[in-house]
Amino acid sequence: MAGTTGYHSFDTTVDKTNRLLKEIEQEYGWPKDRRNQSYAALRGVLHALRDRMTVEEAAQFAAQLPMLVRGLYYEGWDPSHVPVRMGRDEFLGRVRQEFPYEVKGGIQPLCSTVLRALKLYGTEGEWADIRASMPKELATVVP
Repeated sequence: MAGTTGYHSFDTTVDKTNRLLKEIEQEYGWPKDRRNQSYAALRGVLHALRDRMTVEEAAQFAAQLPMLVRGLYYEGWDPSHVPVRMGRDEFLGRVRQEFPYEVKGGIQPLCSTVLRALKLYGTEGEWADIRASMPKELATVVP
């Protein structure tokens, strides 16, 4: 870790966030100078996932995320408007709204890539709970 801020907790969360973004970039062969795309993909998937969960589920999931990613996750959240009922197509459409780039293979593989990278920061039990709360056709997007 580079130790850029001089504050260990900040350096750790920046490092973990960069590793998460790099996982997405490597899957698509995106160079680091296209980090805005991996960031947009992460943001879109986090927001769609968060908004289809109950407040309790969303908070339990967020607790496992790196601090910087947790801030991104909660950005613009209105807990009085969740959970939003979303099937597979609505979920993918929601991510598409926040991801303004063309991506090889479409949005579903991108969502699966982001979710696979996020699995590094959640327990298998938490992911099982997330999948169990989803309609079957949407649960297939979650690796």
